[in-house]
Amino acid sequence: MANRLDDYRLLGRSGVRVSPLCLGTMTFGVQPGAWGSTDEEAAQLVDLYVDRGGNFIDTANFYGQLGQSEVVLGRAVKGRRDRLVISTKYSLTTAPGDPNASGNHRKNMVRSVEDSLKRMNTDYIDLYYLHMWDFRTPIDEILRAFDDLVRAGKILYIGLSDTPAWQASRMQAIAELRGWSQFCALQISYSLTERTVERELIPMAAEMGMGVCPWSPLGGGVLSGKYSKADLAPPNMNDLSSRKAINAVTGRLSEHSLKIAEVVGEIAKGIGKSSAQVALAWTLVNPAVTAPVLGVRTVAQLEDNLGALDVEISADQLARLETVSGVPKVFPMDILTSPAEGMMFGNVKVQHRG
Repeated sequence: MANRLDDYRLLGRSGVRVSPLCLGTMTFGVQPGAWGSTDEEAAQLVDLYVDRGGNFIDTANFYGQLGQSEVVLGRAVKGRRDRLVISTKYSLTTAPGDPNASGNHRKNMVRSVEDSLKRMNTDYIDLYYLHMWDFRTPIDEILRAFDDLVRAGKILYIGLSDTPAWQASRMQAIAELRGWSQFCALQISYSLTERTVERELIPMAAEMGMGVCPWSPLGGGVLSGKYSKADLAPPNMNDLSSRKAINAVTGRLSEHSLKIAEVVGEIAKGIGKSSAQVALAWTLVNPAVTAPVLGVRTVAQLEDNLGALDVEISADQLARLETVSGVPKVFPMDILTSPAEGMMFGNVKVQHRG
């Protein structure tokens, strides 16, 4: 396991080297306070991360007001941009009411790339994600548009975020067969409070050559230990001004998630680490994971999160976490283990290539 930001990893089935923790910038360019960072704090976060050897920074054209996250990031990396691997995304609306200012189609992709290049004051984007599946755009349009932008030098690598496993694997197979640019990264929600992605998305990513970059690896902050049962009041759908309110509305803040956070806290206390460090370290145990995306707001939070690289979780501790956070298997995986293996192989041992 990596224990430094400059213990670089290959991103999926590509040759690009990235740090084992990715700096997220969702807090950049929004109202400072409980949710956002000031521009000065954002610059300090980038400085600390890069000074420690970090080179992988994630943003999106939807983050901040009118894409301000990209603007703030562009200023913060001025003079050292080429040593960094910067990812951004397109798909979510940037002009409500305009039917072509959102979605996965070519027009929105090309326009979004040009706008992101301007906002970040750069000539190219290292990694470009489809942000969210729209269930409307033909996949050959998406794949060919990505490939055209790669060939034009506007983007270097491509990735998927929040896309069904069956579509992601289908797209990757078609891209490979047609000689088009293939996806090297998959950004999905993955944490001790969100493990349903272990059923299909994570095995698919490992099989199809995509490095997993979990977003919300702390379950919206729940796994940091900052919440208690006193925070379980019914959500106010009209107030989404705080992280707590968003967690309540999305269901991340629940009795079950607090139970998981309690076990994380007990393990953290036993080894002299923070809950956030243990929760982040747990995601890195999975070999399919390349780099969790850190959703920090302050320098103190970043300092703490970086300490996850020094955490070693024992087999007994992993078992405790598995017990409290595990999710039921679903068909067909629930029947593809014993006794089905005996029926498949006639009780003869056959090595598993995975």
